[in-house]
Amino acid sequence: MQQPLHRRQPTQSNPRVQRTRNRVLAVARELLPQVGPAGLTYALLAERADVTRQTLYRHWPTRAALLFDLVLEGPDLGTYPEPGSDVGAVATAWLKSLRAGVSVPAVRTAALAVTAQADHDPDSARALGRIGEDRHAGFNKLLEPAGIQISEDEFTLLYGPVLARLFLDRGQVTDAFIDAVVAQWLTMLQPADAPQNSQ
Repeated sequence: MQQPLHRRQPTQSNPRVQRTRNRVLAVARELLPQVGPAGLTYALLAERADVTRQTLYRHWPTRAALLFDLVLEGPDLGTYPEPGSDVGAVATAWLKSLRAGVSVPAVRTAALAVTAQADHDPDSARALGRIGEDRHAGFNKLLEPAGIQISEDEFTLLYGPVLARLFLDRGQVTDAFIDAVVAQWLTMLQPADAPQNSQ
């Protein structure tokens, strides 16, 4: 039995579908910093992107799904690091990439909105979890040439100070700050050749 039309997922491999999706995300990136998360309604987005609301719901059944894609599919800033064997260099480049990503107003607003809604909205909580998992897996992929994989806790200890400085302190994340975070983080990483605690 076929799904009802309103429940069919768009075919991502279709170039027309991809163009529509990219156009909607571009319009959402432009609108979000202007109107805020509450003001970014599907009615407004459909009008500005020249699509139907039904089209929006096919791509993003929930607002959390749209915000998730705005965070993960931010504009290409050309700052994402290459994999490498120098763990400190990879971590430094990754934190600079994180800094660049959250400096994009739409990405910053979407990330904060998903975080703020996660306590009372299960879709936002899932989206927030998926963002963390995606970023953690991506970072570990960068570390493959170094022959190490870091735990979730170790990952949080890397990016946590940067997000705290940006979102809680409302301060600048300078290159010197990133260097200090990475230097401290490297001291707590367990060396790959150290014996594992069997307890």
